[in-house]
Amino acid sequence: MTAVLAPTRAHLARSVAEALIGDSGNRWRHTAGVAERAAELADRLDLDPDVLVAAAWLHDIGYAAPIALTGFHPLDGAVHLSAEGWPARIAGLVAYHSGARFVAVARGLAGPMAAFPDERSLMADALTYADQTVGPAGVRVDTETRYAEMLHRQGPCSWNAKVGAARRPHLRAIAARVEHLLAVQTR
Repeated sequence: MTAVLAPTRAHLARSVAEALIGDSGNRWRHTAGVAERAAELADRLDLDPDVLVAAAWLHDIGYAAPIALTGFHPLDGAVHLSAEGWPARIAGLVAYHSGARFVAVARGLAGPMAAFPDERSLMADALTYADQTVGPAGVRVDTETRYAEMLHRQGPCSWNAKVGAARRPHLRAIAARVEHLLAVQTR
């Protein structure tokens, strides 16, 4: 008799992401690259890969038209995940990835965001770092290149540009923390 293994959250997350954004070209390639990077980071930083990789697969699902409620993808993704019964931790990681709290405040969405946990942990840092080191086509980039590309793509009047004075140092601090831990580990 062969044992049937239950799918992990990461496998389920990939299926959800594929159903929602699998036909979105670069968004899908970016998401797959972030999930791959997250798996590597989980291993190197001794983080739960099921949580980190699931959050990585799900981090951009809020861009999917069927679930976009506010037009703010971190919140829309988190609301969808919560409604579908995903753990609050994963919904929170999605809600707050890559400094989303700065944009939420500027857009007047801090109240709805507060429904999700903002854990500010190494797990959250690793998700943001994975997102900020994979470009739109799924190719690895450094964090400064990724930030510049995002601003160029979204434009100088985008919400991300408007909160850049607070968000950019936040992203740089995350990158420094994660890169320090990765460097210490290789010694």
